[in-house]
Amino acid sequence: MNGASRQALAAARESLTALTDSTSADAAALADELAAVTALLEREVSLRRVLTDPAKDGEAKASLVQRVLGGQLSGPAADLVSGMVRSRWSAPRDLVDAVEELADLADLVAAERDGSLDDVEDELFRFGRTAASSPDLRAALASRTAQPEAKRALVHQLLGGRARPATERLVTRLVTQPRGRSLDGGLEALSRLAAERRNRSVAVVTSAVPLSDEQKRRLGAALAKLYGRQVHLNLDVDPEVLGGITVRVGDELINGSIGDRLDEAKRRMAG
Repeated sequence: MNGASRQALAAARESLTALTDSTSADAAALADELAAVTALLEREVSLRRVLTDPAKDGEAKASLVQRVLGGQLSGPAADLVSGMVRSRWSAPRDLVDAVEELADLADLVAAERDGSLDDVEDELFRFGRTAASSPDLRAALASRTAQPEAKRALVHQLLGGRARPATERLVTRLVTQPRGRSLDGGLEALSRLAAERRNRSVAVVTSAVPLSDEQKRRLGAALAKLYGRQVHLNLDVDPEVLGGITVRVGDELINGSIGDRLDEAKRRMAG
């Protein structure tokens, strides 16, 4: 997003936080309503263009939201979307992306309220690893021809009763309304949002064998000291690492595996 849209998204996030922190609003229901608005704006190109037209008065656009959506949304959801269209957006699709992000954030707020946010982070990571290891599953979830209800049923079969409700809602929304996102990219974005909710980073840690509780504690403390904030560990086991660990935080890779050291040694010998 460009400057204007980034500012508008930041303001919308603050509005969502104020709404969910100071009222008894049902965060999960709010997420569903915002997801429905996302789907509507994705379909109705002319509507999203009108709602992001910089030449139109912000109050006029907010009134249009109330007329078009007021009867379909709760008061808090309608007010939230009305506030968003009063802001200036650099591109019409930025508004759609922002509403979608707020839907995801609302589900994470619901998880935070019931104490399951840590579990949701872990489950999103595990689901991504499961999909990555199964080409058939990956193809089914990413299929452009499969009906949304079929994907919804598949996600429920995989996660229903085995994962937190917020995890199932987030994954279902991602695969039924991908909006051009890859499964990997969408899951990574959701993990970042969950980490931001806790004001922490996510580290993907790959080791040859499972880490002990003490090793996880020491690694978490070292990364927190390095980055100056809490770091959530997503743990993966890969025998090909051949000892040591690799840690990825965002785009930064901290490599301590024997396998990569051997590869580096071979490259130097070849050179």
